[in-house]
Amino acid sequence: MEAQVRKIVTKIDANPLLIKHNNENALLRVAAYCRVSTDSDDQIESYKAQVAHYSEAIAKNPRWRFVDIYADEGITGTLAKKRPNFLRMMRDCDKGKIDLILTKSVARFARNTVDSLRYVRKLKAAGIGVFFEEQNLDSLKVDNEMLIGFYSVMAQAESENISANVRWGIRQRMSTGTFAFRYNILGYRKGTDGQPEIVPEEAEHIQTIYRMYLDGNSLDQIKKYLERNSILTAQGKTEWSLQIIHNILTNERYCGDMLLQKTFTENPISKKVKKNRGEMAKYLITNNHPAIIDKDTFKLVQREVARRGSKRKTADKSITEQGKYSGKFALTELLVCGECGSPYRRMTWTKKGKSRKVWRCLSRVEHGTQYCFHSVSVEETKLQNAICRALNKAVEHRQEVLDLIISNLSYGVTGDDDVLYLSSLEKQIKDLDEEMDRTVQLSHESNGDPKRFREMISELCRQMSALRQELELTKSRLEANEKVNAEIERIKSILSDETMRFNEYDEVTVRRLVEYIRVMSDNRIIVVLKGGMATEENINEKSE
Repeated sequence: MEAQVRKIVTKIDANPLLIKHNNENALLRVAAYCRVSTDSDDQIESYKAQVAHYSEAIAKNPRWRFVDIYADEGITGTLAKKRPNFLRMMRDCDKGKIDLILTKSVARFARNTVDSLRYVRKLKAAGIGVFFEEQNLDSLKVDNEMLIGFYSVMAQAESENISANVRWGIRQRMSTGTFAFRYNILGYRKGTDGQPEIVPEEAEHIQTIYRMYLDGNSLDQIKKYLERNSILTAQGKTEWSLQIIHNILTNERYCGDMLLQKTFTENPISKKVKKNRGEMAKYLITNNHPAIIDKDTFKLVQREVARRGSKRKTADKSITEQGKYSGKFALTELLVCGECGSPYRRMTWTKKGKSRKVWRCLSRVEHGTQYCFHSVSVEETKLQNAICRALNKAVEHRQEVLDLIISNLSYGVTGDDDVLYLSSLEKQIKDLDEEMDRTVQLSHESNGDPKRFREMISELCRQMSALRQELELTKSRLEANEKVNAEIERIKSILSDETMRFNEYDEVTVRRLVEYIRVMSDNRIIVVLKGGMATEENINEKSE
């Protein structure tokens, strides 16, 4: 049996020259990180002082060699990705350019606990230390990580507390109607009295956008008009986006109101902004400033936006379920097949080198005669002439047409909203009345400051008086409806001219007057006007 070989263990000591932080003769490449939270004058002075302090401290220490001062000013500390110089410093650490980082405190390094510990651990693994001056902590010391984590939690809690206080202050200003007007939209500027005032030339552009939209123009057509006429955006750009135009058409500030807290920040760490869909209270301030667009026109535009946005697909070959609004041809929206109910679409027929525009049933185009056997294809010129003749017949009874339109559209455009608004006002008055009773009772039963109770009661009376005044105005609109909406006004202006004749087809006029047109298989069209009046016309009949 062979003799067992004795195991020998030899200790190989660490090379002290490689442990720079413990080697008194080694030169450490030192950098400093500074950050201030805002860009106010006081904070900028603080930022300059920090830069000067660390530059001097590094220069005085014979063991330290200056690398750089990494400083972010006016930047949030809750997200590292939003601090460009912090990230630049981390990249330099990865390249081996830094041995030690000096910073004022854990809160200056990061207010996010996760970020703070992650970056400290990453640097520690690379042998790079972080010295927190205020807490006198060195991240390379084994027993200091727990303390760094503790201070990081405190820094994050402080950031969340500051954020909560700021949000509370903002909500208070919203609830009292003192929230500042933001001059980031076209049409307004700050007046000499500090209040919003209308910029006349910009207001004309806003009114043009609203008018064009109601006249049937698409967002793309409005965009081309604005760019063709060199009209500038609020940011002074010549190029308009469809989203900017949509925002103008849906912004309640143009009718003199302000709806506050439409968005909110989810939390102070992620800073993700979300659309407020009921998660938080909203505040509507009516009649806050001069209006560029009257409220009736604004309501009409919101209804039209909703109508266009709710269009479903009509063609089976459409990829999505969402339909597309056509601003180019009014008949795309109005013309339907009298046989199968499908919409008609404009097409080009070419024969012997000559082309002509025709309108055809979409079901017939896509499926042949399978679902629609009797529909007819209509030449565009003949169709337009027939529509003009039908409109001329209708205006022979123009007073009857006008009465129908007013009676139907006035309810459809203003009735429902006012009924809902009336209910809301009555509830608010009831709530205020109950609060008034409680306040009066409390003032009698308690020994509190009488002056404070008088101020509370006075404020409740003021609010109730304003609501009751609005209630009376709303009731009068419902009962009398003396001021008809903008859509009716436009139609009245068309029908008021006794000598008017529809001799030429006009897209805008057809949009304003016609509800829909049915194309029948015997070459008749039935033109149904807004309000319900219908007239018939033969497509092949020659115009006078």
